Amino acid sequence: MHLKKLMAMGLSLSMAAALLGGCAAGSASTGSDSGSGDAAPKEEQVVLYSNADDEAITAMTNALDANGYKDKYIIQTFGTSELGGKLMAEGKNLEADLVTMSTFYLQSAQDQNQMFLPLTFDVNTLEEVPDYTAPITSQEGAIIVNTELMESEGLPMPTSLKDLTDPVYAGQVAVTDIQSSSTAWLLIQALVSEYGYEGAQEVLSGIYQNAGDHIETSGSAPLKLCRAGELAVGFGLRHQAVADKADGLPIDYVDPTEGNFSLTESVAVLDKGDETNPLAMEMAQCIIENAREELLATYPNPLYEGETSDSANKSAYPKTFSEPLTLELFQKHQELSESAKP
Repeated sequence: MHLKKLMAMGLSLSMAAALLGGCAAGSASTGSDSGSGDAAPKEEQVVLYSNADDEAITAMTNALDANGYKDKYIIQTFGTSELGGKLMAEGKNLEADLVTMSTFYLQSAQDQNQMFLPLTFDVNTLEEVPDYTAPITSQEGAIIVNTELMESEGLPMPTSLKDLTDPVYAGQVAVTDIQSSSTAWLLIQALVSEYGYEGAQEVLSGIYQNAGDHIETSGSAPLKLCRAGELAVGFGLRHQAVADKADGLPIDYVDPTEGNFSLTESVAVLDKGDETNPLAMEMAQCIIENAREELLATYPNPLYEGETSDSANKSAYPKTFSEPLTLELFQKHQELSESAKP
């Protein structure tokens, strides 16, 4: 979940979005590279923009291909800031017909641009959502550890984020910069919720001091550093650490006592008036109705009525931030992060 640094925090949403929009292009893939020669003409294909992880892209592709949409779409992936900037700056002029994106960004884009259609299929979520979005994933944060390195270095197992301020972890911690990745927002939400803004700044300052040069720009970088045995402790996406542990890697995860906070990503259909691609709404419905089973295997948080989660995958301290997650709140927490840096 990459987020380009937002400049000039006092700017309005539209100005911030304009700054975010000048990012490099993402990567594109055609729905099913089967080479069958039966692909729909380019102008008829649904263009899907997404900031999703590889696991989610695979699940959506599998669902679409298995339900009659093979070769009828193109997926182009972006970092969150890149796609968020395009949503805010381009509105209905966005090339895409269909978007999967961090829900808070979709809501901010809709507030500013009124660019999404109400969904025409049932969305039976556990919690109320806007009528133009349907959630596809929920991703939680957690502390990640390399068990072999923890043992060889004689490091105590942390139980909280505040523990990571202990000098014993100096040079052994990696976190993500909220200026670059929304994964870091999961950490900052937990700190603010537990300690308030002043206390969160103090704890975050201690974590950053121990991290040193390892305040990373990629949300997956702390896990990769732990996986490689370069560092003992990181903060990242819980489901990725769960998968590594299940695969037999020397990786474990700790649910911090401050809480496992989460971010959702959702699907939305562009309102292009008479030029709206009719297949876009069908594909959105297909993703929600047919990809969720595979998505739950990777992102275990139930989002819809009737869904359940394997108890082994449930986090110990699931929590929700007390304020709605908006672009304005995100910017406020970016400012907090900057003030805590050495």
